[in-house]
Amino acid sequence: MDVVDDWTAERAVMLQQAYRMTHEQFAEKIGVATRTVANWNGGSGPRTQEMKSALDTVLRNADPEVQARFGLYVQAETAKAAELDRDLTEAERRLSEDPDIGAALDWLDQHAGWEPGTARKRVAKELVSTEPGEVKDRRQARGKVDREQTAAALREFYADLPDGYGRYSAHAGDGSVSTSILSHPQWVDLACSLTPENDQADLSRKATLEAKEMPEHAVEGAVRRLAETLDANTRLVDADLYRLVDIDVAPGKLAGTFGLTSFAQYALTMDLLEAELADAIVAGQTLDARSLPLRSHYMPDAAAVLDVGSRLCAGGALALTAIARPATMRRRKLDYLLLVQERGGRVLNAARRLAVIPKSFHEPLSDYREDTQIGATLSREMEEELFGRDDVDGTISPARSADPMHPSRLSTPMRWLTERPDSWRMECTGFGLNLVSGNYEYASLVVIEDENFWAECGGEIAANWESESLRQYSSADREMLEELVTDKAWSNEGLFAFLQGLRRLGEIGGDRVDAPTIDWELD
Repeated sequence: MDVVDDWTAERAVMLQQAYRMTHEQFAEKIGVATRTVANWNGGSGPRTQEMKSALDTVLRNADPEVQARFGLYVQAETAKAAELDRDLTEAERRLSEDPDIGAALDWLDQHAGWEPGTARKRVAKELVSTEPGEVKDRRQARGKVDREQTAAALREFYADLPDGYGRYSAHAGDGSVSTSILSHPQWVDLACSLTPENDQADLSRKATLEAKEMPEHAVEGAVRRLAETLDANTRLVDADLYRLVDIDVAPGKLAGTFGLTSFAQYALTMDLLEAELADAIVAGQTLDARSLPLRSHYMPDAAAVLDVGSRLCAGGALALTAIARPATMRRRKLDYLLLVQERGGRVLNAARRLAVIPKSFHEPLSDYREDTQIGATLSREMEEELFGRDDVDGTISPARSADPMHPSRLSTPMRWLTERPDSWRMECTGFGLNLVSGNYEYASLVVIEDENFWAECGGEIAANWESESLRQYSSADREMLEELVTDKAWSNEGLFAFLQGLRRLGEIGGDRVDAPTIDWELD
């Protein structure tokens, strides 16, 4: 080979390797500075025609053995480029076939200021350049960062909390635990029955979020998230989410205002903060604007955390479920069955962590205004996550029923409960803002007080795809509950809801409950 169509940095380096020369030797042969050859090895190609002509001459005058080696390098590069093109084509096909990923790509094109289709090309390139197993390794490393490490890191980053606010911590028996849930004394121990009289949040269709320019690091984070989502086969379904714009919470009262956002926007902005934080902790970095550029852009200080109307504040409701059971020969005490889930690996939120069940994003199902009630979300999630109603799971299929929660469509367990309203209760036990990604969290408690429910419907209770496993605990087993409280596998919001639910259950559960005393504080 004695002709090259264009001298790139890669091909200039190939010629150096074919000659088997050092930077200094190759620079002397071509007649350029040693720094110029070093720049080629760094990826900066020959810029002037004189340099390219000199490379032509050196190649043309090379021994046949050198030319042959150079030819092999070029052939390998050409084959690799062809393979890359095939991989890119396949990656773009996968991206095109997923309508929910497509919605996220469209959103990214629009907010990054790109021409339509640019996001698809950027994500496809990121996907094929990712080494096999790299995403899995990264997720495993993040998974080793436990709740206490996260809470401590965020305590350091958000050291500027205003008076009255603090991070939820608790003492239970001999154990002490901390979380990343930012709360206020007025938001804890709410004991708020989720009835229409108390559960009165409003929907504002006029509540809009001012579009902010996405810096390059935010764009890169969004591209990486979509590539990781596809590589790990994580479910990302674009749907409407409620966005909190005004907080109005007090004992016995849930009010405030919600607007609307999309899951794609949340997934490509605020939901990136958790992985960024975990990566910084794994790397042992100082937590500042340099190591946490996304957090510094989207939620830089405590004032930004609390100013929910000026940022994207998505979130949800999660509840400790307690079901009354009769005594048996092996379990001689009356108790409540407490359900705890280990989240599966395909969920976008709290993957591989312990959480109460149900746990959900707060989102409309069919009636956008009525569904702002936290009780509506919890009832739907009980149907989906515990009672097997796939048709109310928006990640499986879009809602087509005019009233998915119509009595005629309810599962057997939910119909049993609705026909016996005095047999169970739903309460909100606490509210907080999760410093991990700024989410709002409505900690709640579902108590089924009639033990006949367990006898008649207990066999139909099973967790859905979001759970890796479902664990049972007895409200009368103090030792196991004390051990469970200090389990490092809890998600921050999961532990917050569990502690607040168990604390409230101890107040209303009577002799069925023998739980450790739980004392909370805001630090």
